[in-house]
Amino acid sequence: MSYAAIDARRVAKAAKAALSMLETAHEQSEAHQRKTIMVERIEALAQAAADTKDSNLITLTSEEFWLISKNW
Repeated sequence: MSYAAIDARRVAKAAKAALSMLETAHEQSEAHQRKTIMVERIEALAQAAADTKDSNLITLTSEEFWLISKNW
């Protein structure tokens, strides 16, 4: 599995945009719910990292990055 340390503020912003897109979808499948929960988690962690003094990086897996990459 691939990992990358990425700017936490950008990740938080992209995750928020991804959540907005997921909310507009009228899908209620279990897969959609899992995606939403995962992106919510990414956003929360990224925001916490961005708010931490002297720390503005978050490490994402390639799968996590892929979930939010269209909103980068």
